[in-house]
Amino acid sequence: MFDTLSDKLQAALGDLRGHGTLSEEDLAKAMREIRLALLEADVNFQVVKDFVARVKERAAGAEVTKSLTPGQQVVSIVHDELTAIMGQGSSKLAFSGRPPTVVLLAGLQGSGKTTAAAKLALLLRKEGKAPALVAADLQRPAAIDQLEQLGKQIQIPVYLDRSTKDAVKVAKEGLDQARAQGRDVLIVDTAGRLHIDEELMDELAAVRKELKPHNILLVLDSMTGQDAVSVAEAFAARIDFDGIVLTKLDGDARGGAALSVKAVTDKPVKFASTGEKLDQIEYFHPDRMASRILGMGDVLTLIEKAEAAAEEDEQAALEKRMLQGRFTFDDFLQAYKMMRKMGPVKNVLSMIPGMGKQLQGVDIDDRELGRVEAIVLSMTAEERRKPEIINGARRARIAAGSGTTVQQVNKLLQARKQMEKMMKQMGRGKTPNLQSIVAQQRR
Repeated sequence: MFDTLSDKLQAALGDLRGHGTLSEEDLAKAMREIRLALLEADVNFQVVKDFVARVKERAAGAEVTKSLTPGQQVVSIVHDELTAIMGQGSSKLAFSGRPPTVVLLAGLQGSGKTTAAAKLALLLRKEGKAPALVAADLQRPAAIDQLEQLGKQIQIPVYLDRSTKDAVKVAKEGLDQARAQGRDVLIVDTAGRLHIDEELMDELAAVRKELKPHNILLVLDSMTGQDAVSVAEAFAARIDFDGIVLTKLDGDARGGAALSVKAVTDKPVKFASTGEKLDQIEYFHPDRMASRILGMGDVLTLIEKAEAAAEEDEQAALEKRMLQGRFTFDDFLQAYKMMRKMGPVKNVLSMIPGMGKQLQGVDIDDRELGRVEAIVLSMTAEERRKPEIINGARRARIAAGSGTTVQQVNKLLQARKQMEKMMKQMGRGKTPNLQSIVAQQRR
């Protein structure tokens, strides 16, 4: 969602990076471009005004004017201030010493609250917790069915009661069941409305009073821009929530909500939903998001995703073989499975510093990887280990077995050779250029 903002900020700062000295005119021009980029991204006007003022003040100070690389120092200041407006500190939940820890989700109808509840439960289970869900959104009958189906999909229990409209009763019974079954986290999906009203707030207050939740999270649809910030302000005035879950960050919104909501409400964004799949939610790290926006990549998140995708011994063995220049189709399958767990390929690659610009205009289709997997699985075990034995007859058989063409099989075989060559270069300390690889693949 930050692509347009990222491009404009990088363009505004790009001319400064190589400057040995910076004039007042250079700084003024960059500040104008930064202000326009943020306003076009639908960032709150007062937030933009304060942000530009702080950057300008620091950029005119001794830390820049006496620096050997003033342009880079300005970029560093912009990074620091972006991080500051999105919030600093931990985005972790508070866990009770006496389980279950209760997490109450609030938000308007259509914000993605029910799906966010299931996503959060799945994330916490991956961290070793034993979560459960409560369907306390009784205003929308489909919400109960939706949460029940999501719970079955991820194999996490959902407590519900279709015989009542009393959300407090359902929430209390859900807490009792969670205690009885030894669940250590209880996530409560509450009712939403199309707009904020007294009935909504009274029900939330009653559920909060009964459950005494350890965490209250407000779910906001980032696609609604400044409307999301207005909703957050209204909830903050009535319900003392602890943090925010931003949904639909994979959409084409301009990013204003993510950059404004902490500065306006003083409540941190704790989680970001980055796709439709239930595993596409992550902790929100302002410093890492600032790095992504400025084209610096996000190595820490990339490492965490890689560690979560494979066992340590598998990673070490695969890395050792690849750096030795050995890359069989068995290695490909293992790497593919790891990559698939990490999320959309283009998103993963964009976390590598400097890769974002190289990926512009490059079409990476995850479905193509599925077709490639079908080709590999149509090979015999010996063919996967020794790709060099695959002759014309074998290629025809593999193509028929995978529902592809001989040309597509040939293309994959050539790509494997290119990958092996690239691994050998990396093993010798050389890093190939992505553009040249893409160009060769297109030819």
